[in-house]
Amino acid sequence: MQTMAMPQPTASEAAVRYLITNYSPKGNKVGWLMMASILVEAWDLYSIAFVLIFIKEQYNPDPLMLGLAAAGTQGGALIGALLGGWLSDKIGRRVMFLVTMVLFIVLALAQAFVPSVGWLVVIRFLLGIPLGSDISTGYTYIMESMAKGEREVMGNRWQFMFAVGEVLTIGVIVIFLLIDMQHEMLWRVTLGLGAVPALIILIMRHDVPETAVWLVQKGRYREAKQVAREMFNDNLDMLPDHDVEVPKVSTRAFLADLKKDPIRWRATLYGWIACFAQGSEFSTFAFYLPVLFVMVGVSSVLGNNLVTMGLFCFAALSGWVGPLLTPKIGHRGIAIAGFGIVLASLLLAAFALYTDNKMLLPFAAAAMLWGHYWDASNCMTIPTMVAKPKYRGTASGFAYMFVKLPSFLAIFLFPSLFAAIGQASATLFVAIFPLIGLLAAIFILPEVYGYEND
Repeated sequence: MQTMAMPQPTASEAAVRYLITNYSPKGNKVGWLMMASILVEAWDLYSIAFVLIFIKEQYNPDPLMLGLAAAGTQGGALIGALLGGWLSDKIGRRVMFLVTMVLFIVLALAQAFVPSVGWLVVIRFLLGIPLGSDISTGYTYIMESMAKGEREVMGNRWQFMFAVGEVLTIGVIVIFLLIDMQHEMLWRVTLGLGAVPALIILIMRHDVPETAVWLVQKGRYREAKQVAREMFNDNLDMLPDHDVEVPKVSTRAFLADLKKDPIRWRATLYGWIACFAQGSEFSTFAFYLPVLFVMVGVSSVLGNNLVTMGLFCFAALSGWVGPLLTPKIGHRGIAIAGFGIVLASLLLAAFALYTDNKMLLPFAAAAMLWGHYWDASNCMTIPTMVAKPKYRGTASGFAYMFVKLPSFLAIFLFPSLFAAIGQASATLFVAIFPLIGLLAAIFILPEVYGYEND
């Protein structure tokens, strides 16, 4: 009886497998450097929420323009996620994360000098493009730069970094309020300050090399060998000493490839669903916070900022604990626990609103944030990790698109729903999103902690 010989891996495939299996360049340092860019995004995305009141005071724009000023970055990030992920696969991880930081520095500073709300909308939309691009590129770099297990814990820390960015943003605004800074100066300085951490990150990233995995995938063997020698003291002897031409990949090929492997397909499908569910639950819930604070007796701008800062300090703790638990309970465990906590919290909040039991609301809000920072932790990690290296940028960009789409839509659609059906019913409606995420975690997501791909 004849047996069919298994096809031997090409030199490129063997080198990629070798790199992924054996090396974790610079350990957590590279991961933290990529995660640091989330501070920049958090600063921009959330600082606008706290200074809109002053922009409205100065320009008195109509609600549509004010909403566009708030949502513009989300809309730009939706485009940036897709474009940046695709470009990361085409021209390289290093080029993209340097270009995105340069663009952010320029556009963040430009916000501080806009002459009208119209110009602010334009600048913020353009600003969202490098923001969305940098997240997808950063995740790709992490998955190619860290060992299995370590890369997942690091990737799951993105929500912790968001919370830290939110707390820093609110803290700076509180200081500006305490020193009684003139309101126009306050919002302009706050928005422009986002350029400072971006500049620091750009300087720190300048000497970070391209990933050897990407160079191998592109047939640039001489550069890959040089990077491997410098970082691992390894010459990658399985590769020839000359570059080769490799076939180009396409987005269509990425989608077709996903369906060839049931584990990869189910994990990616869960990642898309979880990204949309967690983005929806948070974007809509954020609309409640000012209302909730007023209901429990917090009415001043300073008071709102202080209470919000307290909530996000609590959320940061959750964002730190969740990744540490992931090796013990797996991706399924952290996802099921997170969506379950959010679902229970929103049902509790709806009950409190229906029964006028205001004392329950702060506890429901805190629990909701705790659960959210767990269920959102791995929705970007999973689809980026399970993708083949040649599609990783595209995979990360696709996933982040599902985060930004509900964030953009919620700003426009949810306030109308909130006004139409009331606080309690709107809260009950929002509970649909964690329910969808919970069901997806239970019935779709396979356990992929430690998954290897080449």
